[in-house]
Amino acid sequence: MSTQTATPDAPLAPVPPRRAGRRSAPPPDRRGRGITSRVMVNGILAVVAVYTLMPLTWLLIASTKSYRDLFATNPFSLGDFQFLANLTALLEYNDGVFVRWLLNSLLYTVVASGLSTLISVACGYAFDKYAFRGREKWFGVVLVGVLIPSTVVQLPLYLMASELGLVNTYWAVLIPSLVNPFGVYLARVFSEGYVPGEVLEAARMDGAGEVRTFVKVALPMLAPGFVTIFLFSFTASWNNFYGALMMLNDDRLYPVNLGLYMWNQNVYQQPELYPLVIIGSLVAVVPLIVAFLCLQRFWRSGLTAGAVK
Repeated sequence: MSTQTATPDAPLAPVPPRRAGRRSAPPPDRRGRGITSRVMVNGILAVVAVYTLMPLTWLLIASTKSYRDLFATNPFSLGDFQFLANLTALLEYNDGVFVRWLLNSLLYTVVASGLSTLISVACGYAFDKYAFRGREKWFGVVLVGVLIPSTVVQLPLYLMASELGLVNTYWAVLIPSLVNPFGVYLARVFSEGYVPGEVLEAARMDGAGEVRTFVKVALPMLAPGFVTIFLFSFTASWNNFYGALMMLNDDRLYPVNLGLYMWNQNVYQQPELYPLVIIGSLVAVVPLIVAFLCLQRFWRSGLTAGAVK
């Protein structure tokens, strides 16, 4: 009888240690779902971008066309390049009234936005850092003001301006723009998050008064919030159409959006105004774009800018 010798089992190969931080590849179905989700999100964003940029693209192309090409060519096709001629006609029409409207809009917007932002930041800072009787109730009134549409209060504002003799003046547009409940709300949020109370106490112990503490200590910390509120206020003031329509009768006081609206109302009687309305609308968009491009580095900078070392 033959004997069969048993061979010892072969030693198992050592398992390599798993590297820290290395993850196993996800299953194919999960990777496929991730790719599909990214494609869907990017597709939706592309559609939204096209939808947003299409009116501006049409405005840019239409501003280069003559009156005949505006109706004889495809809306998104180029015609004879008449941009400079249209711009010259816009600036020279009616003794350059468009330039006056543009300057009026800059006056209404820059002055009102700057003062409104400063008032809002000061009020938000006070609501956050000072304890006074009825503080939360007054802040509730501010929040109610956020919920009220601006068009609802235009008639009461007009009646008050009429009683004070301010109708058809610059003050009729400037004074109502100084009140910004949403700016006060944002300012309090920024103040709660980025102005430490300990820093204010240290400034007071060093002998700084309340005004100096706000200007020298708190306001630099609130710089990103200040710019954010300013941009919101700038956009709202530049697009303030209904308030100017209610308050102003003299076309020399019109902001640019109200002036273009009045031109557009007369295009059937004066067809030559149609190209001016189009190129005027393009020019009216430029200050908003410039403001956002110039201030975006302050707005998007770290909200801890100005923090104490």
